[in-house]
Amino acid sequence: MTAPEQGKSADNPWPVRAVATRLAKYIDRLGTVWIEGQLTELKVRQNTAWMVLRDPAADMSLTVSCPRDLVTNAPVPLSEGTQVIMHGRPQFYTRNGSFSLRISEIRAVGLGELLARINRLRQLLDAEGLFDPRLKRPIPFLPDTIGLITGRASAAEHDIVAVATNRWPAVRFALRNTVVQGPSAVPQIVEALRALDADPEVDVIVLARGGGSVEDLLPFSDETLCREIARCTTPVVSAIGHEPDNPLCDLVADLRAATPTDAAKRIVPDTAAEQALVTDLRRRSARALRNWVNREQHTLAQLRSRPVLARPLEAVDARAAEVHRARAAARRDITRMVGAESERIGHLSARLTTLGPAATLARGYAVVQTLPPPGGAAKVLQSVADAPAGARLRIRVADGAVTATSDGSQGDGS
Repeated sequence: MTAPEQGKSADNPWPVRAVATRLAKYIDRLGTVWIEGQLTELKVRQNTAWMVLRDPAADMSLTVSCPRDLVTNAPVPLSEGTQVIMHGRPQFYTRNGSFSLRISEIRAVGLGELLARINRLRQLLDAEGLFDPRLKRPIPFLPDTIGLITGRASAAEHDIVAVATNRWPAVRFALRNTVVQGPSAVPQIVEALRALDADPEVDVIVLARGGGSVEDLLPFSDETLCREIARCTTPVVSAIGHEPDNPLCDLVADLRAATPTDAAKRIVPDTAAEQALVTDLRRRSARALRNWVNREQHTLAQLRSRPVLARPLEAVDARAAEVHRARAAARRDITRMVGAESERIGHLSARLTTLGPAATLARGYAVVQTLPPPGGAAKVLQSVADAPAGARLRIRVADGAVTATSDGSQGDGS
């Protein structure tokens, strides 16, 4: 039976020295590299210097070492927070199993290179829309609690608290003191920003720092911090440096203040100014109301001075006599018309009476009718032929009627 390959099973393991040696050989084949980062630790011994090189955009770091003279003769003074470029070779120390980067050259990152990198990051964030004005959250008119992120006992903290309290004594602060430059600034500021954003009592967050060089203000152009500001739901005010300073967090924040003092003035209203404004508005509104009342009173006085409103019954009185005359004329005309019509009716009645049958009968005339058989209608006798002998007749005279029997007709001369 063939024995298993060494290192592939528990029965045939590799010794530590074999693994360490192989790792050292593999890492040695990587060759030299150029690396850039920010110094977070620096320890100088008798002949060797040990440093920790950190990536500001990520929570990653490497241990590097170099001869003491390389640190002493560096192109810029090396300290925590310095941005450098190093040339070295990765090494694995088989004695204790540690890894390090052995540095052979150190170069400082020039100001032009820093500005170019900031400009590239500016273009990237702008393309993603983090600078869009439509995303800016409105600053509350009168915040109850202001979250303040700044250095401990810094001039920025003193200016903001003093100016804001003087302008509005009732304002409150939620202070978060952090490092504002160097390698640990960004993690501390981000942590404080998240804590204040999660606090429901905080109405606005102010990120403040005094002026400084481009290198000092590098944390406020960090991509991680810019993205964290964009994710906040609470309005963020950036008050970094002075007017010429323009870190990237100024563009991401909801409001950019030229100085910390300017930030206090822009987020906290001035009590005296507001009271003066209220007093002025009350005076102006009272004056406007009085002017309106006076104007309306003048209008009413003009309306009341008009004759139609000063003596409203004058027009009625002027027409009263005319109405009386019209009523008398109408009554007279109606009376005259009624009298004329009554007279005309009397004449017509007299004529009707004269022409009626009763008047004729009264003059001696009679109306002779033939009496019909039972059920028949009486007829006026108009011819002798209508009354043969034996016909029954009804003779109507002025005072009544009599019945007679016809004996027959007679000649005209009888």
